[in-house]
Amino acid sequence: MSDSTLLERLARLGLPLMEAGGEVDVNQTLADVVKSRDTRLWEGFPVLLLNAAKDYRFEYDRVLVNLATDDERSDLQALLLLSLALYDSFRLSFYWAKQLKDTLSDRNMAQLKQLTRSLAHDDPFTLAGREFQAGRLKGMFELYFEKGAEKSRQRKDAYDELSLEYALSQLFSPKQKELFRKKLDGLPLTKTEKEYYSRAVKKKVAALANAELHRQARMLMEM
Repeated sequence: MSDSTLLERLARLGLPLMEAGGEVDVNQTLADVVKSRDTRLWEGFPVLLLNAAKDYRFEYDRVLVNLATDDERSDLQALLLLSLALYDSFRLSFYWAKQLKDTLSDRNMAQLKQLTRSLAHDDPFTLAGREFQAGRLKGMFELYFEKGAEKSRQRKDAYDELSLEYALSQLFSPKQKELFRKKLDGLPLTKTEKEYYSRAVKKKVAALANAELHRQARMLMEM
């Protein structure tokens, strides 16, 4: 598989390197990241794993079956430990992550605790023959959450705008709604618009601003 093809699939899975969309085989993609032995991609493995598990598509056994050698399986285990340590450092808890922890040997648990300490103190560390910077790992993970929060905010803003548009349409005619918007935005009104606003729109606005009317309307909505 070419590097560009893998990067495209990673973008679809949510690694903040590129933007794309579509469906991918998440377990095959995780296996390909393991096999790449690319430090940059390994740094993004915790994000990929979180996205893969978000809608229950991640299956450990299916990732494992795509790894042919003991070294690759060992690398997978190391990246899983890295992911669990990173989630712990952000105080994130997931049912599937707890299930993974329950399968760890005492040796793996000791490694997990060491990784968690390194991340907590921003200490560099070596994992599966690769050097990692704690600050860089945490920064990439924070970027993922910032992007997710921004998308959620954009969805909420769009929903709020649609809700407001619907509510205004229930109360005002198209022309009245236009004047309401113009007045709210501080745009100048013509003499005719001012007269129409004062005669038809302002009265409705005054009624909407009445606190008692608002309280009673909320009561009716809850009945």
